[in-house]
Amino acid sequence: MAVDNPVGRDADHETVAGRAAQEALAALAGERVDHRFKALPPDAEGLTVGELAAERRNLFTGGFTTPVLALSAESVEHNLALLETYAERHGLAFAPHGKTSMSPQLFARQLERGAWGITAAVPHQARVYRAYGIQNIFLANEVVDAVALRWVASELDADPGFRFICYVDSVRGVELMDEALRAAAASRPVDVVVELGAGEGARTGARSAADCAAVADAVAATSTLRLVGVAGYEGEVPRADGARVRAWVDELVALAVDFDKAGRFAHCAQIVISAGGSAWFDAVAEVFARIPELSLPVLKLLRSGAYVSHDDGHYRRLTPFNRVAEEGALQPAFRLWAQVVSRPTPEQAFVNAGKRDAAYDLDLPEAQAVRDAGTGEIRAASGITVTGLSDQHGWVRTEPEADLEVGDWLGLGLSHPCTSFDKWQLIPLVEADGTVTDYIRTFF
Repeated sequence: MAVDNPVGRDADHETVAGRAAQEALAALAGERVDHRFKALPPDAEGLTVGELAAERRNLFTGGFTTPVLALSAESVEHNLALLETYAERHGLAFAPHGKTSMSPQLFARQLERGAWGITAAVPHQARVYRAYGIQNIFLANEVVDAVALRWVASELDADPGFRFICYVDSVRGVELMDEALRAAAASRPVDVVVELGAGEGARTGARSAADCAAVADAVAATSTLRLVGVAGYEGEVPRADGARVRAWVDELVALAVDFDKAGRFAHCAQIVISAGGSAWFDAVAEVFARIPELSLPVLKLLRSGAYVSHDDGHYRRLTPFNRVAEEGALQPAFRLWAQVVSRPTPEQAFVNAGKRDAAYDLDLPEAQAVRDAGTGEIRAASGITVTGLSDQHGWVRTEPEADLEVGDWLGLGLSHPCTSFDKWQLIPLVEADGTVTDYIRTFF
């Protein structure tokens, strides 16, 4: 089997692929606004998304219904710029995890901000990426689905500029991949990285250096797979703290060094070493800075994804920028606006947003602001706490000082970007004054 150049590109083909990606993104603006997209103005039905965006309606006075999720244009831009600068400063390539937003528009902006490619978790996500022209995909899982592998092979065969990398973590997995790719008559090998597990009781990944070597040996015995590096996810380190995470990343680097000494990367143009979720990328950057010189150039690939919107809960507490404040700070970009629909007692209120609208798997929404139904004034949500969510209602406790009436809009901060994006197919991108400048399409 011929071995392609994993870093080379055919300029003509790249131009064609780039045009196709631009056309696919542009087509999103041509989608018609209708009942599929919750919260959008009813009087906008029949307009295209692009036409509605051009009207620059105000989120509060432009006919939007509640609940409505808003994404801050300024915070998204700030976060994109911050991680671009961070990666450059630390000599890291960046493949942000696309599962967070599943938004081709945001992928395009991440790539414009220097991202090497986009990370996926499952083959469906990779199909979405390819539909919008993503040329470098890192799939952080072992793929043993024969149908999915047949699709991967067809994409690689059809596009010499497409690079696809995925995990392998078992000899059986390698056997299944090889069987499926041989049945598909794949003409290009699939690039794989051996996944090192984060410890006993952690998630996926080979549990020891010996297990990793056995997986690498199995890959070497095939013609359909090519070993290009090692990878893993430090967020699964048991009882994670800075010392334990750095120790695991040291193990990952040591595995790459051992593989290189053994000549396992002889058919590559570069060695991929990848880690880095959204909670410990500072520790990854620290250890990756100490990677010794290897026989080939090293692609130090970070995969953090939650940064694009950040949040007001889980990642606000866990972000590495809390530890390296001198490097900057991410800004929460989401706010869910719900309307007070019931005020049955002085201590209780209900809003019309629930589990179908807000993330709730890690933390409940945080009451942050109230927009007065009469005056339009926005004030702090003092003495107001969300205590629970039903499918379509938010349970709100109010203290004596709370100023909240039926009809007011309650602005909620959300925790966990991944389960915020996935509840909305079209999200208004809103400037600080409430002007909606665009609509972010998601594909979950």
